[in-house]
Amino acid sequence: MATGRNHRPATRSRGIPEATVARLPLYLRALTALSERSVPTVSSEELAAAAGVNSAKLRKDFSYLGSYGTRGVGYDVEYLVYQISRELGLTQDWPVVIVGIGNLGAALANYGGFASRGFRVAALIDADATMAGKPVAGIPVQHTDELEKIISDNGVSIGVISTPAGAAQQVCERLIAAGVTSILNFAPTVLSVPDGVDVRKVDLSIELQILAFHEQRKAGEEAEAAAGRKGPDGDMPAVMPA
Repeated sequence: MATGRNHRPATRSRGIPEATVARLPLYLRALTALSERSVPTVSSEELAAAAGVNSAKLRKDFSYLGSYGTRGVGYDVEYLVYQISRELGLTQDWPVVIVGIGNLGAALANYGGFASRGFRVAALIDADATMAGKPVAGIPVQHTDELEKIISDNGVSIGVISTPAGAAQQVCERLIAAGVTSILNFAPTVLSVPDGVDVRKVDLSIELQILAFHEQRKAGEEAEAAAGRKGPDGDMPAVMPA
């Protein structure tokens, strides 16, 4: 089986926009659900609705893959699953290390979606010596002293950081020095990386703050609407006769 160190996804060389790449996993999730229900074909409108995008954007995205569907029939679900999986690099094995096995790191280690999407958790690493050897999700935790050797032995190019914020940058630098070129960062801090290293940040508190903004706006709009339904004296306006 091919490993992540030896094979890189072809999206950049094919000139696929980053915005399109970001939507491909949404399409793949929707298509996988259709495949599991043995649905053979899907229209662009149906798939766009399932993925939460508009159909024109979907058709444009798929044109970068060279997939245009068949008029009156739609898209072949199984072929699209394969095509998008191949474009994302999911038809090969991607060994991943998770550094920082606290509550979040342990939850990530137990997440069953990695294996089904082409990612193999090759190692769990933590700075706490008392954690060494303890199994999490069936994988024994290893000490950070072994980080470089672990990455080399497993051909790892993707690292997941779930450490406290204060340790994240140092861990990041060690991962990069050892050969990791893509990092998924769950630590609540911004990482500084050199050119050629890709970082995706997942900050749950920021996502909640964005939701709080929307909730506050909706509450304000509802209050304004309620005030508009009342007359100058605070009562509901009288119904005018026909």
